[in-house]
Amino acid sequence: MRRQVGPYRIYSRDFTGPSPEAPAVVLVHGFIVSGRYMVPSARLLARWCRVFVPDLPGWGYSDKPARALTLPHLADALHCWSQEVGLDKPVYVANSFGCQIVTELAVRRPDAVSRLVLLGPTIDAYHRTLPEQGRRLAVDMTREPPSLWPLEVQGLAQMGVPRALETLRVMMNDRIECRLPHIRQPVLVARGSQDVIVPLQWAEEVAELLPDSRLAVIPDAPHAANFSAPARFVKTILRFVS
Repeated sequence: MRRQVGPYRIYSRDFTGPSPEAPAVVLVHGFIVSGRYMVPSARLLARWCRVFVPDLPGWGYSDKPARALTLPHLADALHCWSQEVGLDKPVYVANSFGCQIVTELAVRRPDAVSRLVLLGPTIDAYHRTLPEQGRRLAVDMTREPPSLWPLEVQGLAQMGVPRALETLRVMMNDRIECRLPHIRQPVLVARGSQDVIVPLQWAEEVAELLPDSRLAVIPDAPHAANFSAPARFVKTILRFVS
């Protein structure tokens, strides 16, 4: 479904869930691939929750601004879209770069977020270099299901290389660790046990920086556990989300 949200038409995949009273959960994608790779988890989660999977402006089937949006603009767009859908303080479940967006939203508009799930939160503050992040991504892709690769290629084609490079700059320059101590909502930090992009040491530090958090490790899952291990991911977060 496409909705007009300010200057942008934002596309989302909506799963109505078991009832209108079920908890509302928004799944937020990462750097290149759109919300499509969130669908396996969304379908499972929709047995208990109302689930919404937007493509943020610049991604997927949503409008493409002339320039890549900054992190505050992405957080504002996500908030305005949530208001347009009629969501009152939903749970935001994000992967990778999406974690940077939802933590920005939680700090900027704390009354609009009930709780967060951060799956594989980037960027590891101790290895914030393009060569190292590129190396980790290359290793991780060998651990993801091959069915994810076409979604990555499609995501890059829809986004365009110039926008992807601008967004990469936004992602690399952001210091998520400076925001974490200011987040007051309950947060579940999760990582796949095979995630090389977000090592355990960094996930533990993220959890320690948050005032109200817990850490969960998903067995035998890489960075995009929402796609590669949706049943284990949903099982990990369900009690926290509900």
